[in-house]
Amino acid sequence: MSDANLRRSWVTSANGHADFPLQNLPLGLFSPAGQAPRAGVAIGDEILDLDAAGRAGLLEGDALRAAQAATRDGLNALFALGAGPRRALREALLALLDADHSRAAELAGANLLHRQADCRLHLPARIGDYTDFYVGIHHAVNVGKLFRPDNPLLPNYKYVPIGYHGRASTVGLGDVDIRRPNGQTLKPGATEPGFGPSQRLDYELELGVWIGPGNAQGESIPIARARDHVAGFCLLNDWSARDLQAWEYQPLGPFLSKSFATTVSPWVVTPEALEPFRSAQPARPEGDPQPLPYLYDEGDQQAGALNIELEVLLLTEGMREAGLAPERLGLSNTLNMYWTVAQMVTHHSVNGCKLQPGDLLGSGTLSGPERSQFGSLLEITEGGKQPLTLANGETRSFLQDGDEIILRARCVREGHASIGFGECRGKVVAAG
Repeated sequence: MSDANLRRSWVTSANGHADFPLQNLPLGLFSPAGQAPRAGVAIGDEILDLDAAGRAGLLEGDALRAAQAATRDGLNALFALGAGPRRALREALLALLDADHSRAAELAGANLLHRQADCRLHLPARIGDYTDFYVGIHHAVNVGKLFRPDNPLLPNYKYVPIGYHGRASTVGLGDVDIRRPNGQTLKPGATEPGFGPSQRLDYELELGVWIGPGNAQGESIPIARARDHVAGFCLLNDWSARDLQAWEYQPLGPFLSKSFATTVSPWVVTPEALEPFRSAQPARPEGDPQPLPYLYDEGDQQAGALNIELEVLLLTEGMREAGLAPERLGLSNTLNMYWTVAQMVTHHSVNGCKLQPGDLLGSGTLSGPERSQFGSLLEITEGGKQPLTLANGETRSFLQDGDEIILRARCVREGHASIGFGECRGKVVAAG
């Protein structure tokens, strides 16, 4: 076998692929035209059918057990198996799809693959619960400045990974349009709220975290073992109606301003694929408190952060009609997370809260320190006060009907094949 970081696949479209080279192998749920959903793995422009590989005798042991656990209903049972079987499946697929495989020519004609363009992708797991965190410190500061100029970051932020429980029933893929929500808003100068479509619709650039093995109710997940409870990652857009949010969020936080829609990317990028892109957690600014003992683990501090480039683009109706490409609105990185994924998982469970396979966590908006790195229009336009002028002359304070938001992510490291997440897309349509 060739060096693992440089090995190539007999699936020729995988070699040099922007998102899905051999080194990635993300998991998902797909259906060929006219057929039932089944589990698969993205490889280049193709999808490897896990059920077909199992029936062909190409998988065995823990790898076969993992493939068989991935059913047409979702990847929950595979997530529940934990890292061992998932790693065994990955190693088996790395060998099976390698260009140096002794049966490469035979495998290429074995009806194991389906063209992604010919398939429909589905939500990869049944989501029992969805929790959105707030670990992007630059976003927290930027938003705080808009509402509390003298005290933008409340003192609990640097002690507690802040989060709120979202609505799992409205998490979906980009094949479902985002209908502009109706709700109550209090217009400037008004003393009573009105009702109607949100006028300040926004996106949020986030990392999604899929939970693997859970914990029993009343028990907590120790920080040193929290990574064992993560099944994989995706991109996540937490759509937000800022005018509804401003009226409702005190004293209990987001409700209808967030629950109408959350969009995720369809492929689950595994922790194993991201291993080369782990990083030390960025040092906290001088004077910041050290995490409390239950949130502190030296191993997590040394390798608990992820170096993932995050990009958000906008495609307006005007761009679409003119045949223009989407325009980048922001370019950030997961290194802007103040808390690690492990700290999020541990804190979520420390009170005995039961996490289950297929639960979804959002990171919160991951903005960088510069305007070009902001992950929401709320920040870019300073709450609508400074409209954004696009290259085609259009302006935006917040999203308009027909606007499509596209999230992308890339992992790049010298000496390693770069990998991506695929796209997370969502198009806004008029209120009902």
